[in-house]
Amino acid sequence: MGWQLTEDVEEFRTAADPCLARDPARSTLLLTISESLRTDGAAPARFGYWRESGDAPVSACFVQTPPLRPLLGPMPDRAARELVPVLRAADPSLTSVQGENACAEAFAAEWTGRSGGWRVSDRVRLFRLGELTPPDPAPAGRSRLAVDGDLPLLAEWMSAFAADTGQPGGDHTRATAERIAAGRLWLWDVAGAPVAMASVSPVIAGQARVAPVYTPLRLRGRGYGGAVTVAVSRATLDAGVEQVLLYTDLANPTSNALYQRLGYRPLTDSQVLSFEG
Repeated sequence: MGWQLTEDVEEFRTAADPCLARDPARSTLLLTISESLRTDGAAPARFGYWRESGDAPVSACFVQTPPLRPLLGPMPDRAARELVPVLRAADPSLTSVQGENACAEAFAAEWTGRSGGWRVSDRVRLFRLGELTPPDPAPAGRSRLAVDGDLPLLAEWMSAFAADTGQPGGDHTRATAERIAAGRLWLWDVAGAPVAMASVSPVIAGQARVAPVYTPLRLRGRGYGGAVTVAVSRATLDAGVEQVLLYTDLANPTSNALYQRLGYRPLTDSQVLSFEG
């Protein structure tokens, strides 16, 4: 059977949901991206799902929102390799791929003719919350939900976070307002002033992902980021979410150590691979 491509998010989710539901934590990005496209329908997107044979269940999926790179879900190396000619026909100018380490490398090796003509651009680690452990001692201040009056400052912080992490820029006011309205954006306040923020994705298939967590540069190193992460994590657990997740940049040992102290445990590693030449 092999790969089937579609631009229809409903077709994708109907075919892929049983596969995504088998391990929703490792499929968190595919779930949240496709659900966002399902809701907004604003951006063009390419989806794919793979069966080993005609009567086999779907066992691999990917999502791409061009011009961004394809995002591979957990998949066998065979599926990753078989995706290459399919995507080469659809997007021959592809320059990178993102996925768990093994399948991303299988895809990149096939794309570059097994010449090793690719490099690692980014490495991240997915964590899942075990037992939440607040920092002791806790920093000064308290947590609270963001409100409409916080919007100008928090939209600015979202833009700063995007710049810090190399994400697309632009005006983040609308997306930030939606997070506030949905009760998904938390602040840490000191003396009545916000000093850090943390948000969480919508709950899909029993999982939600904490992101972003941001503290302005001048306020870092005081424990505010950890405190607001605990606040949003506790609120998510209290809402009955089964799995609370977050990603960290493996190049940042400080954040990796912090989240483990708070009770997050490593689940899987992923990478972005860029093709040379």
